[in-house]
Amino acid sequence: MSEKNKAYDPTQQDEVLDDMFEDYFLEYASYVILERAVPASEDGLKPVQRRLMHALKEMDDGRFNKVANVIGATMQYHPHGDASIGDAMVTIGQKELLLDIQGNWGDIRTGDSAAAPRYIEVRLSKFANEVLFNEDTTEWQMSYDGRKREPVTLPAKFPLLLEMGVEGIAVGLSTKMMPHNFIELCDASIKYLKGQRFQLYPDFMTGGIMDASNYNDGARGGKIKVRAKISELDKKTLKISEIPYGTTTGGLIDSIIKANDRGKIKIKKVEDNTAKEVEILVHLGTNTSPDITIDALYAFTNCEVSISPNAVIIRDDKPHFVSVSDILKDSTEQTKHLLKRELEIKKFELMEKLLYSSLEKIFIENRIYRDIEECETFEAVIETIDKGLEPYKKDFYREIVKEDILRLTEIRIKRISKYDSFKADELMIKLKENLAEVNHHLENLNDYAIAFFERLKEKYGPGRERKTELLEFGEVRATIVAANNQKLYVDRANGFIGYGIKKEEYVMDCSDIDDIIVFRKDGTYSVSKIQDKNFVGKDIIHCAVFRKNDERRIYNVIYLDGKSGKTYAKRFNVTSITREKEYNVTKGTPKSRVLYFTDNENGEAEVVTISLTAASTAKKKQFEYDFAELLIKGRSAQGNVVTKYPVRKVVLKAAGVSTLGGVDIWYTPNLGRLNRDEHGDYLGNFEAEDKVLVIYKTGEYELTNFELTNHYEARQVMHITKYEEEGIISAIYYDGDSRIFYVKRFVIETSTMDKRFGFLTDHHRTELLGVSYDELPRAELKVKKDRKTAITKKEFKIDELVGVKGWKALGNKLPFMKVSAVNWLEPGVPEPKEDAEDNQDEPEENSENINESSETQEVQKAAMEPKAKETEDKKAETPKSTEKPKDDNDKTQLGLF
Repeated sequence: MSEKNKAYDPTQQDEVLDDMFEDYFLEYASYVILERAVPASEDGLKPVQRRLMHALKEMDDGRFNKVANVIGATMQYHPHGDASIGDAMVTIGQKELLLDIQGNWGDIRTGDSAAAPRYIEVRLSKFANEVLFNEDTTEWQMSYDGRKREPVTLPAKFPLLLEMGVEGIAVGLSTKMMPHNFIELCDASIKYLKGQRFQLYPDFMTGGIMDASNYNDGARGGKIKVRAKISELDKKTLKISEIPYGTTTGGLIDSIIKANDRGKIKIKKVEDNTAKEVEILVHLGTNTSPDITIDALYAFTNCEVSISPNAVIIRDDKPHFVSVSDILKDSTEQTKHLLKRELEIKKFELMEKLLYSSLEKIFIENRIYRDIEECETFEAVIETIDKGLEPYKKDFYREIVKEDILRLTEIRIKRISKYDSFKADELMIKLKENLAEVNHHLENLNDYAIAFFERLKEKYGPGRERKTELLEFGEVRATIVAANNQKLYVDRANGFIGYGIKKEEYVMDCSDIDDIIVFRKDGTYSVSKIQDKNFVGKDIIHCAVFRKNDERRIYNVIYLDGKSGKTYAKRFNVTSITREKEYNVTKGTPKSRVLYFTDNENGEAEVVTISLTAASTAKKKQFEYDFAELLIKGRSAQGNVVTKYPVRKVVLKAAGVSTLGGVDIWYTPNLGRLNRDEHGDYLGNFEAEDKVLVIYKTGEYELTNFELTNHYEARQVMHITKYEEEGIISAIYYDGDSRIFYVKRFVIETSTMDKRFGFLTDHHRTELLGVSYDELPRAELKVKKDRKTAITKKEFKIDELVGVKGWKALGNKLPFMKVSAVNWLEPGVPEPKEDAEDNQDEPEENSENINESSETQEVQKAAMEPKAKETEDKKAETPKSTEKPKDDNDKTQLGLF
């Protein structure tokens, strides 16, 4: 091959290009990861953020600067571009921690952007100056053009990365860290320094409700769910007062409108009244349940979002996947290290000041300055001073060098003439005290760091309390809360179902995301997704919306086994099966078929009449069969034999009642939801007509049904239980109007469902202290009788303090200046009722009952005082007269009016 052909080798050229692309790509990826997208662990800042903070420090004179000027100053250190610098500054400024801002900086809730950089102003906050900047502990490097110096990282003495959060996308790598609460970060750092365990959870400026049960400490693979805070203004209006992190009011409203257009929810309109606070009003459609709509908003709109954190930081010029706890520990250790360096620098400065003050004192008081008057050369001056200091050198912490002597020669005669030895001694004493304090801090560095975080919390913590409420909430099942936006039709003969075959038989309303269960005459059944038109098999005997895990829906079936010729009966439920897979009610043998089928929503068991064929050899050709005598078993059970003879027909004789009994209901306090999964507090066994009684801390009660879709305001619920018609509510409360503590007992006289009724006074200071629904409640009260006595505990039987009165009555007052706490004890046991004849020879009351406790007598006496006083006042007002009324018909004189 010629030299010319060797030079043009396509294979070799491709290899060179591949190497070049590989090198360039790696360099570019490294640059994006290290210099743009991922923050450093030391200060939690990306390079552009660090440079703009440094520029602000260089410009800092206490006054506000135009953002446009700050952008220009930042570009001296790196040409990031004005847009990227401005966006980074707005992101930091909106958190209002590191920057003090003026002007329109936008709104993270509404998504409104900030005004132009020339219109808004900024300066460093006091917090930023305290925790981010220290000339002596900062490591420096030259800027991109070598004209300026910039910090490699800022010496942050606080976990800024966790407080502010960060999100960045690099080449093949991304990071997403949630913002956390300022106060909780201080507390966690303190706990870590004390060797205690700590747990951190995100906190968002937009508020909302968060389920962080799968947060996984912020590490890769974790997940959080954030919800809007939705409350019920009335039965036709919902109010959204807080929105999830990462959403805006505009985007939230758009998602609600889209869900309504798709038929997932039914609303009339959405009204945005957001100003200082978020307020989005959702007006509901006619006959729409507020509770179901709330769940539907969580299921089909941006009212609930799922976020997957991914904590990635730059450490030693490499990206590392870490957890939130790791970041906090590293930051706390760094803070401790920086505090130590600052103390060491301060110690050195104090020792130098003390050394120089001592030299100055020796130089002046021993008149060494006079010895240099006869020196002819400067070297002789230095030598003379050095010789004069010689006797004292052993007392100094370091060797006296020429630079120290040169400083003495710079002392002016005026200072020497006015030198005050007493003031100099005082200054040296103060320096020694400061030095001793610094040494103490160095010896107890851990305590010093704890005090540092406590001071930060005390100084900057007020106003930074947690905004996002921590709460565990389960998954909202979309198929349950979706609005019925379609109608299900069936063509039984040809085997089609769907919402598009509107000429066929109507079955029921449904949603376009529902599953449909279909039973056929041959005994097969399956579940499939609803469609416009779907073939599911001919000879359909039953189809309906399938509800997963519905244990109360029972199918009663009588079928013929084609192989043996016997007829079987079975009762079963279908809680969970694979979609599109065929199952069989019968044994699955050829010629098997279903003779009778019913779908019972609450486990009803009917009575049927079974008629045998005329040709059968059975003596009794017609008999009754009661499904109530048949046990409910699994769907694969064969059932019980009804008859071995051929069956002509099966007809319903009498409708049955439920054989399942009531439903056991539990209440989950932190969720404010009912459940059947044995989570939380057991409320009781509920029949169809039973109700739930809810008593709120506001002094109101409400009666509701026991639907699992009900929402209760968990933070307001004081007591929730099964409602009993003759149940007595016992309440201890403080009346804000009269400023007196009362106890009252009453029965519920209203029957309206889903409406709150107040049983306390309307004064804003009125407070419900305790409530019980026991028949004979007992309570331990922490009371204070007057200002002089201490708080004591007293036990009472509430039924002995007050009788049952109307629900609007005040009750009886308690003779205590203050009731600080109510602790309910085990209730009393009711005495068995006896016939009156058996008690004729016995005393009316037991001696133990007659001698009531002094506390009870005191309460009863206090309750009677107002009535007695009222009677005395009336007597005093009535004039005494011995004259008889002139006319018996004079009603005024008779006292009737």
